[in-house]
Amino acid sequence: MVYDYAKHKKDPLTEDEIKEKAKEIREELKEVLKWKKEEEAKLKSSKSSPQRKAAAKRALKKVARRINTVNGQIIYWDLRVKGESHFRAGIEMHEYWARCNEKETP
Repeated sequence: MVYDYAKHKKDPLTEDEIKEKAKEIREELKEVLKWKKEEEAKLKSSKSSPQRKAAAKRALKKVARRINTVNGQIIYWDLRVKGESHFRAGIEMHEYWARCNEKETP
């Protein structure tokens, strides 16, 4: 049985699409930072119950992880806007995530 080379199923992204993706990920960072402020406010509030404070602490760990993820994506899309290939930008993004994971592990 002979297998032929399968072409890419999707066309490469255009420059406008890459710029739009970069813009979207920056907007997502704003939303994540807003989420972080909300959770910190819950933690500092004197009206918060102990359960609510514990939930806020758990959520802050998730927020920190999400911030690292979004920052990695920002690095990726900025490199793509500058003209780097998907491969090169992906390597930079994963190196950033590896550095973040090294900081998290004791």
